[in-house]
Amino acid sequence: MRKPIEIRQAHFPGRAPIDSYGNGGFRFAEMSHRGSLLMLPSGIYGWDMVEGDPLTPENFQRVFEEAADIEVILVGTGKDIRPLPAALKMKFKEYGISSDPMSTGAAIRTYNIMLAEGRAVAAALTVL
Repeated sequence: MRKPIEIRQAHFPGRAPIDSYGNGGFRFAEMSHRGSLLMLPSGIYGWDMVEGDPLTPENFQRVFEEAADIEVILVGTGKDIRPLPAALKMKFKEYGISSDPMSTGAAIRTYNIMLAEGRAVAAALTVL
């Protein structure tokens, strides 16, 4: 008897640069993912966010859980840069994480460079 299809939360257990992006998704590690991503020291995770969603501390809980291994987080806010709400900036600061909002394209380019340099970087990338 066949097993039913199992839907699991998207996760890549490692660090990888983003090879390309657009059309609602990202390519990395010879794979593709439709939707937004959290790029963390423990791996790459699907992130249930779309451009324009509120940026709240609750949306970044997984980031705070890994704060000891993160020096800076790049927040890709979509096509245009959006400032981070004060409550979110304060929460990052509370955990010792420097935060930098920018367009998703700029966040990807910066993430790839910092990752290649071996920096303690994370990224929250909202799909375009």
